[in-house]
Amino acid sequence: MIDPLSDIIALLRPRAVFAKGISGAGAWGVRYTDFGEPSFCVVLEGRCRLHVDGQQPVTLDSGDFVLLPATPGFVLSGFEPVRPVPIDARAAAAAAVEEVRHGRPGDEPDVRLLGGYFAFASPDAGFLVSLLPTLVHLRGADRLTTLTRLLGEEARAYRPGRELVLSRLVEVLLVEALRALQDKDMPPGLLRGLADTRVSAAIRHMHGDPARPWTVAELAREAALSRSAFFDRFMRIVGVSPMEYLLAWRMTLAKDLLRRRDLPLADVAERVGYSSASTFSTAFSRHVGQAPGGYARALAGSLRRDAG
Repeated sequence: MIDPLSDIIALLRPRAVFAKGISGAGAWGVRYTDFGEPSFCVVLEGRCRLHVDGQQPVTLDSGDFVLLPATPGFVLSGFEPVRPVPIDARAAAAAAVEEVRHGRPGDEPDVRLLGGYFAFASPDAGFLVSLLPTLVHLRGADRLTTLTRLLGEEARAYRPGRELVLSRLVEVLLVEALRALQDKDMPPGLLRGLADTRVSAAIRHMHGDPARPWTVAELAREAALSRSAFFDRFMRIVGVSPMEYLLAWRMTLAKDLLRRRDLPLADVAERVGYSSASTFSTAFSRHVGQAPGGYARALAGSLRRDAG
C-alpha cells in the first residue's frame, strides 16, 4: 500500500546536524529568535514552560517530546516571573558545547532536556513543511525519548558511519512523531488528511500514480463521496483543494527528479503527468517561477557551493 507520509519523509531527506543538553535552575527564561530549521527536544527530568510564537504556552514534563518542523521564535523558561534573555538561535546552534545551562549555574537543575536540530536536504521543503503542524507536543513518548537519546549519543561520538546513522535516526524520529499525531483535533494539513479514511484514500491514489490525469470526480469516487462532498471535505481537512495538492505534489516530485540531472526533460514531464516537455515547462515555470532547466542549473550551483 502507498504510504504518503513515508513518501514525504523520503523527499525531505532529513539529516542530523547537532544535539546538546539543556538545563535550567532557579528563575530563568530565554527567548530564541526565529530559526527556520526543524528542531526537537525531549524532557529528561523536571518540567518547564514553552511558548512558541503564534501558539498557546504549554508545560513540558519529564518524558515529553517536542518537534518544531520550521522552528519559529519561542520562549523556554521556568515557572518564576522573569524577563527572558534574548538568544540568537543560529549562533546558539553553532556553538560547540555539550550542554547549555540557563539560570543559576551552581544550583541543581530544575529541568534537563536533550535538544537538537537538523536540516532538510530537499529543495522543496517549504511546501512539505507547510503541511505539518507548527508544534508537535507528545506526552510520555517513550520511543521518541529513546530515539532522541540515541541521536544525542551518536552526534557526540564521531564514529564511522555517523552521518548515515544520524540521518536514519532522524527519519525514524520524524515518522514516529508525525504518525502519533494523526487525529481529528489537528489543524488542517496532511496529517489530518491521512487520519481521515475518505481523504486519505484520495491522497494515497495521488501519491501512487501522480502521472494519471486525475479529476476531482475520479478522486471523489476513490474516496466513496460525491464530487461536491469530497471537494469540501478535502479543503476543510487538508487546507488546499485536491487539484492544488496534486499540482504541488507533482512539482515536488519534478524538483526531486531535476535534482538528479540524469533524466531527459520529456521523461520528467511524463513521470509527473504531462504529455510533453513544453506543457510541463509551462506549468513548472508558472508554479516555481523559473524554467526547469534554469532551476536544475541553479540547484546544481547551490550544491557545488555547499560542497565547497
